[in-house]
Amino acid sequence: MSVYDEKPWLKTYPAWVPPSLPLPTQSAVDLFEAVVREQPESPCLCYFDDVYSYREVSRAASALSAALKDLGVKPGDRVIIDMQNIPQIVIASLGVWMRGAIVLPLNPMFKAHELEYYINDGDAHVIITQDDVYASMVKEAVEGRKDMTVITTSPRDFLRAGQEIPDQLKGLEKKTFPATLDMVELLARYRDRPSDALKVQTEDIAFLVYTSGTTGPAKGAMITHSNVVHNSHVYAEVCRLDRSDVVLGVAPLFHITGIVAHMIIAFRLGLPIVLFHRFDPGDCLRLSEKYKVTFTVAAITVFTALMNYPSLSKFDISSFRKCYSGGAPVPKGMVDRFRQATGITIYNVYGLTESSSPATLTPIEVEGPVDEESGALSVGLPVPGHEAWIVDAADRNREVPIGQEGELVLRGPGITCGYWRKPEETSHAISDGRFFTGDIAKIDEKGWVYIVDRKKDLINVSGFKVWPRDVEDVLYKHHAVKETAVVGVPDSYRGETVKAFVSLRDEFKEKVTGEELIEFCKERMAAFKYPRQVEIIEEIPKTTSGKVLRRVLRQL
Repeated sequence: MSVYDEKPWLKTYPAWVPPSLPLPTQSAVDLFEAVVREQPESPCLCYFDDVYSYREVSRAASALSAALKDLGVKPGDRVIIDMQNIPQIVIASLGVWMRGAIVLPLNPMFKAHELEYYINDGDAHVIITQDDVYASMVKEAVEGRKDMTVITTSPRDFLRAGQEIPDQLKGLEKKTFPATLDMVELLARYRDRPSDALKVQTEDIAFLVYTSGTTGPAKGAMITHSNVVHNSHVYAEVCRLDRSDVVLGVAPLFHITGIVAHMIIAFRLGLPIVLFHRFDPGDCLRLSEKYKVTFTVAAITVFTALMNYPSLSKFDISSFRKCYSGGAPVPKGMVDRFRQATGITIYNVYGLTESSSPATLTPIEVEGPVDEESGALSVGLPVPGHEAWIVDAADRNREVPIGQEGELVLRGPGITCGYWRKPEETSHAISDGRFFTGDIAKIDEKGWVYIVDRKKDLINVSGFKVWPRDVEDVLYKHHAVKETAVVGVPDSYRGETVKAFVSLRDEFKEKVTGEELIEFCKERMAAFKYPRQVEIIEEIPKTTSGKVLRRVLRQL
């Protein structure tokens, strides 16, 4: 019998967290339509200073669904949605589902050659995108393709007449193109046409979300309606959300966190989502105060930016009591700093695209422990209804005891069924429903999970293993360090050596040197661990979800 079969986390969860949740009987569309029936005039999307009700969003989605039907979109087709956090991304997702089709969300910063890969791999023939993204990226990617239909929209399309143009949208004048269809015109043309919405089943694929996974090039994780609906229920229970909450839509809605922790949770409970195109700390704080936001899940970089915003004290964000961070390791020191600056606690969550966002969660108002050995802040307890194991990183068939490090393995209703048209990659990552995350972690005797690092980020120094996280945690104890990321670089003597990239807090720029930081680490770490090189840079490069781009750093 496995030591993990006893599920120690079940005894650690507060009494109000159920040990498991019923499997979904509704799709994401069903959740949304139930809100439309029960509270049609409730706010659904708060876009800068405009508010759209659930009824208005429903009518727009139905009109788009009717248009997609005439464009030949069939059940199971993949439709690319390529835009920032604007109302149209929510409307487009609903419209696609009403045709029984699959949303393929993409980062609007992808270049043309990257888009070509996703178009071809996903076999998509319709793209809904922003007009500025079309002009700069999409047009080149689809040039010469007669099988492609492109629908464009402007970030300014859903600003009501008379509203002052927000600063971040002032340079984005609406554009139209002969080769594309305009989304607003389509919505007007099909406004009174029945959408003939199709019934969506819970096991139908809702999203094809691309991820690097544990190995190789980007793969499309098949995320079902059941996956996202179940995990929205997880958030609702563990974070104690109800209809009084307001969601801050700061995570990209093309990313699994934004999809589940913003959009689907809003549909589940009938909540408003506050959107403001792209993250801007000033807009974020102003709108958080205006709409009295209560809940979000965001990368730690978001909270860092808010904490360092010069006018932070001018905003009343006291309603903001359910703050979660995921997507990148959260140093305990950063949590303490944010609490000192705002009075607000950041709670930890860990998940992957393949786990449909949350895999572990810290219950609201519960202080996550810090691992005594590594200094890592726990990422929470395995979410209700899910199982977790730690296996030997070199032998996945061998479980390791409670408290020891190894590869984290997950199984449960939130886990993807596999990768799109990639059976070999699927069989490598998933066996008997167990998903091998590629993350090195450990689970303590109470069920708290600690993420140590990615297997591929391990640094081998003269045969000694160094996890970047260990070095980063020490550097974060230095008062001048704003952000840091550690990588291994080639070394003719040691094989690899430890190199740290550091960005400094504004008041310490030009005052602290790399040599000083090396000495700081040398005094606090084993000789093989401390960084031999420290390079001070302006910003640490990251993905839109806040994950450090270590491959970029290795090339610097």
